[in-house]
Amino acid sequence: MSSGVKLATIGFTQTSAKSFFERLKAAGVRTVIDVRLHNTSQLAGFAKSDDLSYFLKAIDGIVYRHEPLLAPTDQILKAFKKDKGDWRVFETSFMALMAGRKIEDRLKLATFEEGCLLCSEATPHNCHRRLVCEYLNGKWGGALEVRHL
Repeated sequence: MSSGVKLATIGFTQTSAKSFFERLKAAGVRTVIDVRLHNTSQLAGFAKSDDLSYFLKAIDGIVYRHEPLLAPTDQILKAFKKDKGDWRVFETSFMALMAGRKIEDRLKLATFEEGCLLCSEATPHNCHRRLVCEYLNGKWGGALEVRHL
């Protein structure tokens, strides 16, 4: 049964540019949705917003979109670092933020078709991109078929 909206997620750390772009291509991603609050850091390497937008289009015609509505606030990020990475505190705060923002009403399901949520974390386990997927699937009745690349 494959009737849901296909959505992938990916992180850019601990990977090479070659592996990163090949995974996106193999997954059939048409739009990368950047869910980082800050997407212009020099530390991001090939994933700096302007460079990433260029590479995605040039390599496979993939559209780049920044969506800060799906990013935690600086306050939540700083609290997470101050609490030495207490994931439960971060998760609770971020889920409440998404509920307060009513992201399920402000974004359309079709926006995510053949999309891929991008963040820096190498794996989705302790990354807000996974929480975005879980939150939206809870609100949209499991309409997203999520695959972590």
